Amino acid sequence: MDNPNNLNTSTVKNSTKKLPWVQYSDGYLNKTPVWQYILVSLIFPMWGMAASLNDILITQFKTVFSLSDTATAFVQFAFYGGYFLLAIPAATIIRKNTYKFAILTGLTFFIIGCGMFFPASHMATYGMFLVAVFIIAIGLSFLETSCDTYSTMMGPKSSSNLRINLSQMLIPFGDAGGILLGKYLVFAGHGNMADEVKGLSSVQKLAYNKEVLQLTLQPYKYILIVLIILFALIAVTKMPLSKATPSTSKNGKEPSTKESISYLLHNGRFMKSVGAQFLYAGMQTCVWSFTIRFALRIIPGISDHEATNYMVIGYMVWFAGKILATWLMHKFSITKVMVWYGLLGTAALIFTIVYHHPAAIWGAVATDFFFGPFWPTIYAHGLDQIHEKKYTETGGAFMVMSLIGGALVPIIMGRVSDLSGSMQLAFIVPAICFALITIYFIFEHRWEKAHPDQVQEH
Repeated sequence: MDNPNNLNTSTVKNSTKKLPWVQYSDGYLNKTPVWQYILVSLIFPMWGMAASLNDILITQFKTVFSLSDTATAFVQFAFYGGYFLLAIPAATIIRKNTYKFAILTGLTFFIIGCGMFFPASHMATYGMFLVAVFIIAIGLSFLETSCDTYSTMMGPKSSSNLRINLSQMLIPFGDAGGILLGKYLVFAGHGNMADEVKGLSSVQKLAYNKEVLQLTLQPYKYILIVLIILFALIAVTKMPLSKATPSTSKNGKEPSTKESISYLLHNGRFMKSVGAQFLYAGMQTCVWSFTIRFALRIIPGISDHEATNYMVIGYMVWFAGKILATWLMHKFSITKVMVWYGLLGTAALIFTIVYHHPAAIWGAVATDFFFGPFWPTIYAHGLDQIHEKKYTETGGAFMVMSLIGGALVPIIMGRVSDLSGSMQLAFIVPAICFALITIYFIFEHRWEKAHPDQVQEH
C-alpha cells in the first residue's frame, strides 16, 4: 500500500502550484494524471509502427538492391543496434534530467530519422537508408527506456503493472498500422516486385527502383505529422517528475552508472531475464521479418500486397494473445502461464518447419498469438529481481539493450536460409529461441514453487 505520509519536497511544491497530483518519495503518484498518461501511452504504438515498417522495407530492399536474406537482416541490425548503443546513455540522461526531457529527446531523433528517408530515397543507396533507420532507433531507444518506466510510475504503486500493460496494449495497433501503411502506400499498384523486375533492362530497372523508393516516403510523411503533434503537446504539457528522491539511497546520492552496472551484472536472476529478453527480441524479429517473404515463397502467385495480410492477421492474433494471457495471469501463476505459452509457441514454429504446404504460413501467424505476453512479462519479472530499487532505471536500460537480439538473431536466420536454400528450414532459429525461453520460465516456476514467500508478482 502507498503511504500518504511518505512525501518528499516535490509534494510541497505540488501543493503550492496546485497540481492535480501528489508525488511520494519513491516517485509514485497518489493518482494517475489522465491526460499526461494518455500522451505517454500514445508514443507506444509509434515505435510499433516504426518496427513493423522495417518488415516492409526488408521486402522492398531485397528486390531494389538485389540483396541476400543475410544482407536484408542488416535493416534490423541497424534498428536494434541503435537500441543497444543508446539505452545506457538514455538511462543516464533520465537519471540526471527528467522523463519529459528524455521523451522529447527521443521524439527529436525519431523525427530526424524519418526526415532522413527523403534524401535517402533520392540518393538510392542501401547504406543511406540504414543510417536513417539507425537514427530512428536512437530515438526509440530514448522513448522505450523512458516511457516503459514512466508509465509504471505515473500513479499509485499498486496499479503500476496495470498501467504498463494498458500502454503496451496499444503497440499491436501501431504494428498493424505500419503494415497497412506499407500495404496501401508502398506496395500499392505493384504485384510481386521480384517478378516485375525480371526481364527489365538496366535502364528500365533503374527507373523502376527509383519509382519504388519514392513510395517508401509515403508512410513516413504521415508518421512525421503525428510525431510533430505529439512533440508539441508534450512540450507544452506539465508532466509529473515521477522520480524517487536521492534520500531513498543509503548515502543520500544517486548511484553512479558504474555502480549500477556492477550490481546488475552480479544479480544472477536478473541477468537470466535479460538473456530471455534477448532471445525473445531475436525470435519475434525473425518471425516478423520473414513472414511476408515466406508467404511469397510458399504460396504460388501471391503478390507483395496480398502477402502483407498475413502480418496484419498476425498482429491481430498477437493482441488477442495479450488479452487472454492478461486474464490467465490473474487466475494462475504468471510463470506457469508463460510456460504453456512457450510450449505452444514452440510447437507452432515446429509446424511451420515440418509441414511442406502453403498452410505452413499459418504456423508462423499462430506463433504471434503466443508472443503476446512475453515482452512486458519478462520486463516486469526481471525488474522484480532488482531488490535495490535505486538501480531500477539502469535495469530498465539493460532490458532495452537486450533488444540487440533483434539485430543478431535474424542475421543467423538469414544465414541459415541462404546456406540451406530453404527459408522454411530457417524457422528452426526462432524455434530454438522459443524453446530456450520456455526452459527459462520452467526453472523460474520451479524456483517460485520452492520460495512462495519471496514471490512479488502474485
